Parts: sequence; C-alpha cells; structure tokens
Amino acid sequence: MSTSRSAPTVTDVVAELERRYPPAWAEEWDRVGLVLGEPTAPVRRVLCVVDVVPETVAEALAAEVDMIVAHHPLLLRGVSSVAPTTVKGRIIHQLIRAGIALYAAHTNADVAAPGVSDALAARFGLTGLRPLQRPAPGSAAHGDDRGFGRIGELPEPMTLAELTRHAAAVLPVTSWGVRAAGDPGRMVRTLAVSGGSGDSFLGAATAAGVDAFLTSDLRHHPAGEHLAADGPALIDAAHWATERPWLDDLAALLRAAPGVETLVSDLDTDPWTVHAAAPAVDDKEPDREG
Repeated sequence: MSTSRSAPTVTDVVAELERRYPPAWAEEWDRVGLVLGEPTAPVRRVLCVVDVVPETVAEALAAEVDMIVAHHPLLLRGVSSVAPTTVKGRIIHQLIRAGIALYAAHTNADVAAPGVSDALAARFGLTGLRPLQRPAPGSAAHGDDRGFGRIGELPEPMTLAELTRHAAAVLPVTSWGVRAAGDPGRMVRTLAVSGGSGDSFLGAATAAGVDAFLTSDLRHHPAGEHLAADGPALIDAAHWATERPWLDDLAALLRAAPGVETLVSDLDTDPWTVHAAAPAVDDKEPDREG
C-alpha cells in the first residue's frame, strides 16, 4: 500500500486486501471485489462490516468513512435495476452520493489462512488448527493450510453443555444465542468450527472424527439425520456472531497501512431480534385440582 504522506487510494486498499484474499480463491458462484468507488479516490477511514444493510450504511455515513469493507456481497445475484425504490438500490445511491467505496471479501476470506474461521477458532483457544474441508485439487485456492472451516483441540475438554455455555460467553451476543444438539454430557476435545452457514460441511465434520461442530444456519432435517448417523454433536450460533470475529483481523490488516484509520462495526445485523426460552419443567405452574 502507498507509504507516501498522501492518503492511500481505493486502488491501494484493494491491492492490500487482494494480497491477503485473492479474488481467484472465491467460489465460482460468489461475487467479490470492488463494488463501488473511484479507484483514485483517497481513503483515510475504513469501516469493516459483516453485512451491508441500512444500519451499517448509516453507521458509515455518521463516521464519515471513505470506504466500507464487507464480508457479505451486496450484489450476490444479478439485478436489472438499482433504482432507490429497493433496499439495495437506496444503499447504492447513498454510498455514491457520499463518495463511499464498497468492497466485499467473502468466500475468498473464508478459505484464506488466516481467514474467517481462524478468527472464530481463536475465540475458543483452539490449537493444532487444520482445515475442515480443503479446496479441490487444481483450484486456485488449493494449497498450504487454506480451506473452509478449522479443526482444533480445546485447551481443556468440556461437556457439550459446558461448551455451549462457553460459546455463548465468547461469541458476540445476539438474541438468537447459541443452541446445541446431542448428548449434553458428551465430552468434547476436538472441535470443528466454520463461520457462516455450515450445513454443507456436516459430512466433513463426521469424516474428520471431531467431537463437535460449531457453525450457523443448521436446518432441522440435515441436523437430525446427521445425529441419527452418529455424527459429531452440533452447536448452532447466529450467522453474524460466527463471522464478526474476523472483522478484528481485517481491521488489523488495514490499520497497518500508513494513513488509514480502521473502524469495526459491532452492530448486530442478525435478523432475529427476540428469543424466549421455554420454562424449565420445575418452573412450570403446578397442576391444581378443581
């Protein structure tokens, strides 16, 4: 990145990001890279976010940043209009009017080493990290320690119930919280983690022989069938909470550049906002005779 006294440009910031997270490492269906922004525009302040939503855009506008670096692409699927009559259209108009560039690093950041799942593994103090699923041989991302998810050893074994409570304590707080599937007393020594949706890695977690797999967006039938086949215990956290830890690593990468101030959004963008646990059996109203 530019080391002159003048502020680095959008092009400079993009080059730094793509040294760590090459776009060629992204999945074929993904849409990563620069979405908006003049390549020669100066960048003095960057906001790192998981989601580009009205709330994080408002945060960027209030902080007067020059660029947003997001994990989730704003325009993942093709559109025929960016008119401000849609949510995404309004966001694009707001960012262009404010001169805020937008960049997305998604599955290329997931597969990187260090990447999204390394930051998640660090929250649990996992050691001896290795990928949960490596990229296909011959793919641009194949090689070294790159891959989706991470497997490691916990500092101390825990029961599934203890690990679930620990996950709720070390992950960013959301209304969704953390839930688990499996025997609460099962001892967990090896843990697989994957930031974001992890349904597709259930088979990899079973093949790896881990004791538990922590991810998000697990569905009823795949989870039930996985457990019925004696797969690892499952821990399901909010999608945003499993990817928010990576923003600190992203901010550190950009903060190392002269002239760039980097902010991290702590706005909870998980869409689920209310959670009510069922009362324990002992807490239920006792039956009364008529």
